[in-house]
Amino acid sequence: MPHELSDGTHEPLTVLEAVVKQTGIYAPSRKGRLSVYWGDQVFVPSAPFSYSPTHHIDIMCTLLGDTAPTAEEWAAQGLDKYGVIAVSKGEGRDAAQVEKVDHATAVKMLESLGDIGQVGPSLGSFSVSAAMLSALCSEYSAELAAKEGKFDTDPHFWMPLTLPEGAYVSLMGQKGVDASVSTAHHARMTKMKASFDLSSGMGLFGAVDVGSAAAWWDYGQVKLYFKNNMSLTDTSDPTAELYRRFLGVTSSTMNSKVADSVQVGDGACIFSSTIKESGSVTGSVLASVSALSVDADGAIIVNCTAKHIKAGKNAILYNLVDDSEEGIVAGDGDVIVGVTEEDGTTMNLRSKHDICGGEAWKKVLEWNSMSFEQVHGKLKDSNVSAIDKKRKDLHKQAASSFGL
Repeated sequence: MPHELSDGTHEPLTVLEAVVKQTGIYAPSRKGRLSVYWGDQVFVPSAPFSYSPTHHIDIMCTLLGDTAPTAEEWAAQGLDKYGVIAVSKGEGRDAAQVEKVDHATAVKMLESLGDIGQVGPSLGSFSVSAAMLSALCSEYSAELAAKEGKFDTDPHFWMPLTLPEGAYVSLMGQKGVDASVSTAHHARMTKMKASFDLSSGMGLFGAVDVGSAAAWWDYGQVKLYFKNNMSLTDTSDPTAELYRRFLGVTSSTMNSKVADSVQVGDGACIFSSTIKESGSVTGSVLASVSALSVDADGAIIVNCTAKHIKAGKNAILYNLVDDSEEGIVAGDGDVIVGVTEEDGTTMNLRSKHDICGGEAWKKVLEWNSMSFEQVHGKLKDSNVSAIDKKRKDLHKQAASSFGL
């Protein structure tokens, strides 16, 4: 996905940059508030994005329909599999959050809202007023000073602020949290809520509807990363066309130099790349690839430099530099990612398309010398800008060594 830099060169747009681009449309409406967005999901709203905040906390969601769903509709829409935001019919349109429960359980837990007007899956992204941010910082000043502990917004802030004690304790019990712990935490948040000044007329917790027809691309898993990027090759899907427009894709070979001898088949998308001599690219997405030859069939290749690159179906190659004669070879379903340290030391981490990174986080996979967790621990305090510069130098040196 092309992204023009100040010097006229192009690089792929990162997911985080796409998030910044997408969420910027909400900035005018949220002046004076702290907005928090997931860094691994991009959405394009179908509802108006200009609004006036009515609550000290508001959370983005896709509200489904104009009325609360029946038990049958709740199951059919899969609401028992999501964190759900429910909005009351009342004048203030206060909201509450529940997580992964059936219809009967949700109705019981949300009795404090009164009549439920609309519900829908939560996107997790939220904003808070300056007053609420101050209140949270004050309440958790000890933990912030000690830099110890871990609290997540949904289970530790929003749910105890919007659900009765019994409902909250029950939900946390499903997460394996002891009742005494969740009861004490609910009491803490209830005390904070009681002391919070609502005299300004703003409610405590509300919803921001992005629209039931909103397009939503989640990059939180390898399979979703693959699916979303491969959607660029689908010219028959209106949602894919919307994504191409959002990313600024205007042709299938943007800012690229591809030799006439390279067979570019159906569904190939090649951005900011050079393929100098030969190869075949079909149903694949390439971005910032430099090689003498590329053979790719149903693969994703990003930021890779090598003499020769071969990638089978469902393969993902990312940030790889290889100056060997053989080049980069990936079989069907292979995932290979290059890791660079500040001193220029590199290593390749391997996985498979069907391996869950979360489940394998602590494992040393058979192809690797370290676990993903160990790599994260080793590099988490690194200078990212220094690494980026070093990586670019490595790409340039490798490309220059074989005439690119």
